[in-house]
Amino acid sequence: MADNENKNDNNNFFNKNPLVTFAIFSVVIIGVFKMLVGDGASVNGAALGNTSKRVQQVSYSELKSLVDSKSVSKVEIGQSYIKATASDGATVYTTRIVKGDTKLVEALDAKGIEYQGFSETNWFTEMFGWLFPFLLIIGIWMFFAGRMQKSMGGGLLGMGNSKKMVNSEKPDTKFDDVAGVEEAKEEVQEIVDFLKYPARYVEIGAKIPKGVLLVGSPGTGKTLLAKAVAGEAEVPFFSVTGSSFIEMFVGVGAARVRDLFEQAKKDAPSIIFIDEIDAIGKSRASGANMGGNDEREQTLNQLLAEMDGFGTDTPVIILAATNRPEILDQALLRPGRFDRQVLVDKPDFEGRVKILKVHMKNVKMDKDVDVEEVARLTAGLAGADLANIINEGALLAGRKSQKTVKQKDLFESVERALAGLAKKSRRINPKEKKIVAYHESGHALLAETTVGAKKVSKVSIVPRGLAALGYTLNKPEENRFMMQKHELWAEVDVLLGGRAAEEVFIGEISTGAGNDLERATDIIKSMVQTYGMSDIAGLMVLEKSRQSFLGGVQQSSREYSEKMAENMDEFIKSSLAQHYEVVVARLKEYRDAIEDMVALLYKKENITGEEVREILINFEKKNNMESKVDGALDEISEELKVDASMIDKSQVQSDAE
Repeated sequence: MADNENKNDNNNFFNKNPLVTFAIFSVVIIGVFKMLVGDGASVNGAALGNTSKRVQQVSYSELKSLVDSKSVSKVEIGQSYIKATASDGATVYTTRIVKGDTKLVEALDAKGIEYQGFSETNWFTEMFGWLFPFLLIIGIWMFFAGRMQKSMGGGLLGMGNSKKMVNSEKPDTKFDDVAGVEEAKEEVQEIVDFLKYPARYVEIGAKIPKGVLLVGSPGTGKTLLAKAVAGEAEVPFFSVTGSSFIEMFVGVGAARVRDLFEQAKKDAPSIIFIDEIDAIGKSRASGANMGGNDEREQTLNQLLAEMDGFGTDTPVIILAATNRPEILDQALLRPGRFDRQVLVDKPDFEGRVKILKVHMKNVKMDKDVDVEEVARLTAGLAGADLANIINEGALLAGRKSQKTVKQKDLFESVERALAGLAKKSRRINPKEKKIVAYHESGHALLAETTVGAKKVSKVSIVPRGLAALGYTLNKPEENRFMMQKHELWAEVDVLLGGRAAEEVFIGEISTGAGNDLERATDIIKSMVQTYGMSDIAGLMVLEKSRQSFLGGVQQSSREYSEKMAENMDEFIKSSLAQHYEVVVARLKEYRDAIEDMVALLYKKENITGEEVREILINFEKKNNMESKVDGALDEISEELKVDASMIDKSQVQSDAE
């Protein structure tokens, strides 16, 4: 056992020190060559062969003296050496030749001594001298090729072997460990049942889906759900990423696909999980005009062929995950391959509560922690984000030497996730601090006094992230999957509140509202182009777009005239101007309330939504006012479904430098 461990240690040493290994290899090769070619007496000894004659090395002048005294009977002259046989035949004298000296030959002729030339090397050493450079190059190539194949999976340059590439395991993950995706879990339940009892389905003639594609935003738990399926079924789980199939050599990916499926069949029932399958499953039509990628297409073709090769009696299920389903090849999505697509979406309120509780299991939480309050603040976040929030809260508590994680620690971690890390060391001059305080107070006032706007959770003038000098954190009152027209206009008013506050209270605008104006413009543009919420285009959809789980618009096509574009630009401009006037009037009306908010922000730097509402209530009571609502919104209160992603865009009002 100890010998095996020593052997493994030695192998690890050479694997971890490739330059040392190569140096040793080179020294050995050169040493062998030197031994065969030799120098000095060893060469001459080799030239003499395995004889019993004594070899004595002498100087050149001594050799000439031996010739003059006729003490030698035979002289052999080589390229570098001379050897002379003594008259008694028992000794051979050797010396280095002196270039340009012709008197030795004249002396040999004068004394009548026999002389001749000889080759200092044999045929083997001559051939080795020619082959040595090529052997050295081949050795270097084989060494680095061996290093490459370990990372690529065995065989010649990794071809035909995927064993080292595949992570085969039997996960301990169960469905109880996966929260917030109840619908997705229901969809994959029957796969678990099939893997446990395949005969039940085969006998009745049912065909279980060969492949299940998990689609959803990054961090929603697709990989975790796949592991839970294998854990519940208690079967081998072969996990591999799509990118690991692709190499620079054509044919490597296809060979790896074959080996992967062969391993899965041997260990059936089993699950093959291909993460980020879009790396090899991208639509072949997209590269038709430019030749495409031969290696990727061959790998995809092999995957399609292997999936077709599965019969109903082969208990092997293929799970794949992607956040870019719109770019996958249609042949991959047809029935008989990936029969079913399961959406693993971002969790709703109840889902977020369950996910937070799962990640709180192993963390010491304070008894006063309100999980639901944390869940309300994290609308639009994925499971991975929620796990990170709990971990960040635990780190903050540990940094303060606390025994438990408190509610304020979780709130701080939520702010980090939404607005970035607090830049406490960044010193803002009093002038900029004043601008930021009025700016954020403007956002907060409009959020609290405009119908349809999300209420304020926190206002801060502490810099966060890369460029945010302050922020207003809003939270929805309930789960929302659509927005009405007046709610979109309310978002526009809130976004304009920061810039308007600068103009009303500072007397001059700054660059801090750049992001606010951009988002307000985008909202109105979407209302015109996509949602049919204006008289400019009526019910026409002017721009078709395809959304991606990664965010942003993947493709968009403009389908309107230049005149329509001019009308739309004019509508956006006039709408922004009209709402800006209303926002300015609201701020002037609540001037004293804004001043109170700014004073409190100067004192505490962070104020809660309750403190904001308390200031506004006191102001309204003092002035015998009722809560104001923008009268302009009364005319635009129709209901209309809109994209839920609009909710996430206004989660945090942040202001850049």
